[in-house]
Amino acid sequence: MSPTGHGGQTVERGVARTALMVAAARAIESHRPDSLARDDYAEHFVRAAGTCEGWPLRPHEVPAGDDDPLWGRLGRYFGLRTRVLDDFVLRSVRGGARQVVLLGAGLDTRAFRLDWPGGSVVFEIDQASVLRFKQDVLDGLGAEPRTRRVPIEADLRDGWEASLVDAGFDPAARTVWLAEGLMLYLPGEAERHLVDVVDRFGARGSSFAFEVKLGAETPEVRSSAVYSAAQQQIGVDLLTLFDAEPRPDSAADLTGRGWVTRVTTPFDFTRAFGRGPEPERDDALASNRWIFAVKP
Repeated sequence: MSPTGHGGQTVERGVARTALMVAAARAIESHRPDSLARDDYAEHFVRAAGTCEGWPLRPHEVPAGDDDPLWGRLGRYFGLRTRVLDDFVLRSVRGGARQVVLLGAGLDTRAFRLDWPGGSVVFEIDQASVLRFKQDVLDGLGAEPRTRRVPIEADLRDGWEASLVDAGFDPAARTVWLAEGLMLYLPGEAERHLVDVVDRFGARGSSFAFEVKLGAETPEVRSSAVYSAAQQQIGVDLLTLFDAEPRPDSAADLTGRGWVTRVTTPFDFTRAFGRGPEPERDDALASNRWIFAVKP
């Protein structure tokens, strides 16, 4: 199977490659005895990508275990994030929302693995190469979504809201918006536009969860083992992929628009679940925030 998609782009380069990194982490998490989240599709994406040969997909394939900065510490971060956002989505749809929009969906398989109330629809927005690669793998597995699923090929750095509406999105209906692992890579202007669209197209009762980094990281943090391990082990240089512009304060923006926002750290959930990364010195995760917002 070729990982090359529309326009010669490939899921194995640039920001798209981080989706494979997260998929491998979810595969490892799925097979932990104390797993927080299970994604039985994740390992198949990694196996289908030719440049991922040798990546671990089971806990026993990580020699250093949780001490490995990439597949241990960062991997547990991704597992924790998956569980927290799974819970957020399910809580929102069980509360009455029936539209879910995955912004920068990547290799997300929530449409296939979560238990959805009747009448739910999941819109997945991402670049064509990523969505087509994912569809090829899922088709090869004979996978069937558990609810209506609508992939939308669009670049979130450009105008994308018209494509969403054209695909059947109803701006008058309560919606769950999810931007998992997205904002870190978007230019500031694209993030501001995204938040504006979510506000304008988010009916009363809608909810929104997203991840950001606060402020610039020190040279000591940028030299941390998490970043160097990702580059050395799998050729993913996160520091060059993160957008270098000053970040907008999207949580404050939403609050100013009337949303009720809650800003959390990953470590809040490590304590809540009793599993996940703990703070450390010069920590690459210290500035990460998971933000949850509701439009009352």
